[in-house]
Amino acid sequence: MTRIIAGAAGSTTLRVPKSGTRPTSDRVREALFSSLEARGLVDDAAVADLYAGTGALGLEAASRGAVEVVLVDRASGAAEACRANARAVQQRVPGVRVDVHPQPALGFLRATVRTFDLVFIDPPYDVTEHEIAEVLEALVPRLTPGAVVVVERSKRSPEPTWPAGLEPFSKRSYGETVAWEAVAPSV
Repeated sequence: MTRIIAGAAGSTTLRVPKSGTRPTSDRVREALFSSLEARGLVDDAAVADLYAGTGALGLEAASRGAVEVVLVDRASGAAEACRANARAVQQRVPGVRVDVHPQPALGFLRATVRTFDLVFIDPPYDVTEHEIAEVLEALVPRLTPGAVVVVERSKRSPEPTWPAGLEPFSKRSYGETVAWEAVAPSV
């Protein structure tokens, strides 16, 4: 069972698509968000959850104080789950804006003019390193100064190729999962 761990929507159960989605475990989400919240990166943030799946990462941020969340996933089942999960969280967190975009992450980034303070990139393990590098490159102009990007992958995956405009600063392992963090320079 996938659920929101903490915050205003804590314990809300999230709908999971029948296939093609690997939700981030509660343990990993709790560790990630403990670190992010300790650095003041969630409260009042504009958040993008690329390759959203269930939307668990973005919606966890909404539950913990983010004011705007964008969930992006090209799979129709994932986008439908994101819409249902967004409605459930918004019932418990009035005022938070959650938008679902059923399209590829790269297409979304190339078309949007929105900017983000916190971005989660948790693609299926079969997404290529080349695609992740393209997404990171397209993401840089959409980041606010000091924005943090979290890339979650299998521990067997190489570190992402970070483009100019993102400086890696952290790598944490959680069993089979590795989370890398990078920051956009402050002005």
